[in-house]
Amino acid sequence: MKSLTKEQITALAGMEPGSPTQNSVSKLRQEQQPPATPLTRVASMEDAGPDAVVFAQDEASLATALASKAGLVLAPLKLLKGHTATEGAEADARVLGVEAPKYVFALVAKELSAESALGIHPSAFVDDSARWGKRLRVGATAVVEANVRMGDDVVIGAGAKILQGVELGSRVVVQAGAVLGSTGFGYVRNRETGEYLLFPQQGKLVIEDDVEIGANTTIDRGALGETRIGKGTKIDNLVQVGHNCQVGKHVVIASQVGISGSCVIEDGAILAGQVGLGDHATVGKGVILGGQGGVYPGKTIRGEGEMFAGTPAEPVRDFLKTMAKVRRLK
Repeated sequence: MKSLTKEQITALAGMEPGSPTQNSVSKLRQEQQPPATPLTRVASMEDAGPDAVVFAQDEASLATALASKAGLVLAPLKLLKGHTATEGAEADARVLGVEAPKYVFALVAKELSAESALGIHPSAFVDDSARWGKRLRVGATAVVEANVRMGDDVVIGAGAKILQGVELGSRVVVQAGAVLGSTGFGYVRNRETGEYLLFPQQGKLVIEDDVEIGANTTIDRGALGETRIGKGTKIDNLVQVGHNCQVGKHVVIASQVGISGSCVIEDGAILAGQVGLGDHATVGKGVILGGQGGVYPGKTIRGEGEMFAGTPAEPVRDFLKTMAKVRRLK
């Protein structure tokens, strides 16, 4: 089982050991030593033991953390400086002040789990032509088809399907049941008979580094070109991404979002639950599209940091005015 010391977590948080920011309170007693018990897990305050790391974000949660049995408490540095309410932390060597406790907590969790369950489960299928880097993890009954390419530290969950020719960057996480590289929903209609014929779906799917894809999410390959998911993007469970979509870097997509083919979602955008995009729609850089919001085919919404709501989506202040007018009609 992997473990970390307080000094290692200090380095993980990007602080120099011995610097003023290493300790949560400048008056921390120098003679006290970090806890001897190895830190092997992250936990809630209620479930924490001497081997666990917890985090606090305000004075109340810090008090609760100090009363717990946790081996290390991550606390906000700005809260601890000059606050008399936190003087009880002065004598507690377990406290480590950091700029963003919740973020460092997540870093610690990732580091502690980095080496667990490496390898390919006996019930999984990985085609002989597939290629991957270091520390691959493939769960039970997962399938990796021909000519798939994967970088380092890729995790494929139980029952996930990585179909032919898909490319995954490094540190990509694909949760259970997801399907990557499926055939896109594109058909050509015969005007005389009304019959539909599948348009060629022979393009690629490229998933860049540090992308995480939730359980039972499906992402279609391109029709003739490619579908691409940008670096650092996080996709929730039960999301559908159609063929030829271009999703930028560090995009967040919540559950039950449906994205039609050939949409563009630019860097840093956020799509809340049950958002729907018609084909060839564009969501601009940094746009926040609220739950159940919709963008009609071919339309574009822009406004970095601005929140949109409703269908068709409009700035939230306008949406609220519209709703108020509708209610007055009742």
